[in-house]
Amino acid sequence: MPKPGKTFSESWHRVARLKVALRPTVVVRRQFFRGEKWYVLHDPFNNQFFRLRPEAYEFIIRLRPDRTVEAVWEKCLDRYPDEAPGQEDVIQLLTQLHFANLLYSEMPADSAKVFERYKKRRQREIRSKLLSIMFVRIPLFDPENILRRLMPVLKYLVTPVGAILWLMVVVAAGKLVVDRFDAATDQAQGILAPDNLFLLYVGLVVIKSLHEFGHAIVCRRYGGEVHTMGVMLLVFTPLPYLDVTSSWSFRSRWQRALVGAAGMITEIFIAAVAAVIWANTGPGTLHNLAYNMMFIASVSTVLFNANPLLRFDGYYILSDLLDIPNLHTRSRKHLRHLAERYLFGYKDSFSPTEGMKEAFWLTIFGVLSGIYRVVVFTGIILFVADKFLFAGVLMALICVISWVVVPLSKLVLYLASSPRLARTRLRAVTISVGAFVLLVASLAVIPFPNRFRAPGVMEAVQYVRMVNDAPGYVEAVLVASGRTVRSGTPLMKLRDRELDIEIEATLAQRDETLALERRALGREKADLAPIRKRLETIEAKLEDLKAQRADLTVRARQSGAWVAPRVKEMVGAWIPRGAAIGEIVDHDSFRFSAVVSQDEAADLFAGKIRKAEVRLYGQGGTNLSVKTFKIIPFQHETLPSAALGWFGGGAVPVSVNDETGLQAAEPFFQIYATIRAAPGVALLHGRSGKLRFTLNPRPLLFQWGHSLRQLLQKRYQI
Repeated sequence: MPKPGKTFSESWHRVARLKVALRPTVVVRRQFFRGEKWYVLHDPFNNQFFRLRPEAYEFIIRLRPDRTVEAVWEKCLDRYPDEAPGQEDVIQLLTQLHFANLLYSEMPADSAKVFERYKKRRQREIRSKLLSIMFVRIPLFDPENILRRLMPVLKYLVTPVGAILWLMVVVAAGKLVVDRFDAATDQAQGILAPDNLFLLYVGLVVIKSLHEFGHAIVCRRYGGEVHTMGVMLLVFTPLPYLDVTSSWSFRSRWQRALVGAAGMITEIFIAAVAAVIWANTGPGTLHNLAYNMMFIASVSTVLFNANPLLRFDGYYILSDLLDIPNLHTRSRKHLRHLAERYLFGYKDSFSPTEGMKEAFWLTIFGVLSGIYRVVVFTGIILFVADKFLFAGVLMALICVISWVVVPLSKLVLYLASSPRLARTRLRAVTISVGAFVLLVASLAVIPFPNRFRAPGVMEAVQYVRMVNDAPGYVEAVLVASGRTVRSGTPLMKLRDRELDIEIEATLAQRDETLALERRALGREKADLAPIRKRLETIEAKLEDLKAQRADLTVRARQSGAWVAPRVKEMVGAWIPRGAAIGEIVDHDSFRFSAVVSQDEAADLFAGKIRKAEVRLYGQGGTNLSVKTFKIIPFQHETLPSAALGWFGGGAVPVSVNDETGLQAAEPFFQIYATIRAAPGVALLHGRSGKLRFTLNPRPLLFQWGHSLRQLLQKRYQI
C-alpha cells in the first residue's frame, strides 16, 4: 500500500455505503521489513497474498458486514488522526483486495461477483501466459500430501549437520574437478554434439526436478505449504516446476531467502555428486550422463538462477535480502510515479517506496531488468529461429506486440482518458509527443558516427621464414629469440649421428679406392679407368654429405630481428627437413593485414571509407594512422595468422576440422594497410589488433536496419 494520500476523494461516494469484510478463510501473519512491522494476508483457498502497513491493517480488521466503509474510516480517523489512510488510499486498498478475492459481502449478488472476479483474474493469467509464450506453466497435481509424509526424514537435510555434509561434498568434488580440469574442458566441446543431446536433456530434467523439490522441502520445513506441481515450457522445453509462494508469509527474511536459494543449493550438491561419479568412471553412458549433470547444474545456476534481473531464484533472494517484496511490480510503479510527478506534473502521485534507499534500488532494478529482459529474449529468439524459423518469427511477432504495440496503445489511452491527468493533460501530451518526436529524430534523422572494425595482425613487409635444409636433432641454440642478426649469422646447430657415420664410411671407401688406384699404377694399368670412375662417384657423394653436415648449422638468410618464440623448446628434439623454425623480420617497414567479412565488404568496394586507423591490443588509447590501404579483390579462406581465429582466441570463425586454426569457416576479403609509426607503440611482427574504418555518418535507425538485414541474410537467407 502506498503512503497516505489525500484525506478526501471525489470518488468516495462509490465505496462509502458498502458493507464488506475480510473473508473468513484469510490468515493474518505479522512480518518485519527493514525494522518496520507489516501484516500479510493469506487466503489458502485461492493462494492469494497481500501485504499491509499497520495503519491499513487497523482499518481492514474493523470492517464488518454490519458497518459501512465510511463508518469504519471515520472511527479510524478519530482514533489515529495522523496515521489513518486517506480516502484515496482506502479506495485503492479496497479495489486491490476486491480483485484478489479477499473481501466478502452479505449482498445476494456477492457470490456471482466473486466468480466473476475469479473469471477475470483467470483471463488475465491466460493473457499473461500467451504473452510469455516462452515461459508457459501447466499445473498437474498437488504434492502436499507426499511432502507431508516424507518430512519426518527430509527435515534433517535442513540442519547444521546437513550444511556441513553439503560443504564437505562440494569441496571434495571441487578438488576432483581442479585436478582433472583439462579433461573437463575437453569434454565440454562435445556437450552439444547430436549423440549427446538425449543425455543432456535427461540430465536437465533430473536436475530441475530435484531443484524444485529443494525449494519445496525447505518451504515445508518452515511451515509453508506446496499445493501445485506441474510442467513449465521453458523455450518449448518441458521442465518441472513447484509453487512455493506460501514462503512469502514467513516472518524471517532469512527463511524466505533460504527457500529461494534451496534450488541452487540442491543443484550445486548434485553437481558435486555428479563430479565424483564422473571422476571415478571410465568412458560410457554413466560417465557422460554424470558430466552432463555436472555441466548443467553449474552453468544454469550461475547464468540463470543466480541472476537477480530475471524472475528466477536470484530475483526472489534479492527481494528478500533487500526487504522489498514484489520487486518487479513495485519498480514499475515507481518508474511510473517518477514520470507522472516529474514529467507530467501530477503532484498527487506517490511512490510505493519507503525511503530514498528503496527508491534507489527500485529505479536501478527497473531500468536494468527491462534492458536485460530485451537482451535475453532477443538471444532466445535468435536461438529458436536457428532451429525452427517459423517459431522464431512467431515469438518475435509476439514480443513486438507485447513490448511495442500494447504499451503504446496503453500510453495513448492513459494520456487521453486517465483522470489522474485531468489538470495536467496538455503538459503530459506535449511532453509525450515531444519525447516521441525527439526519439524519432535521434534515430532516423540525426546522423551518428558510423564505423566497423576488422581484426588483423601486424606484418613486416620484408621477412624470411627460416627452415632447416637438413634433418637432425637440435644440439644448441646459438642466438636467442628477439636478437638482431646479420645475414649468415649461425642461429641453431643440429646433429645427425647417422650422417656422421655415413661420412666416416665414405671416407674409408675413398681411402680404399685411392689405395687401389696406387696399386693399379704399378701393376694393372688397365684397371685405372673403372677405379677412377668409382673414385669420382665417392668424391661426389662425400661432397654432398659434407654439404648436408654444413646445413646442420642454420644461418640467417637476411639481416633483421630473429623471431622464434619456441626455439628453446626444440633443444634435443628431432626436426625434419623443411620445418619452420622462426622468422627474420625487417623492422624498417610494416603493414597491417586485416580480415573483412563479406557482410561489411560492400562498404569497402563502394568507396565510402572516410578514415582508417589501427589500434593494437595492449596499446589502449593510441591509434596508428593509416597512410594507404589496399583491398585484395578476391575472396580468401586461409587466415594470415591463427591468432585471428577462434582456436587462437580471435573473433573469426574457423573450420572445426582444421587443426592449424587457419581455415576460415566462411570466405573473407583481405586488406593491406600501410601505417605510420607512433611514439611509444612497439611494432612487432605478428602483433594483433583491429583496423577501424570510419564511414559516412548515418542515423542509428538506418545503421541498425542495415545490420538486421545482414543478420537475416546471413543466418536465415531472407
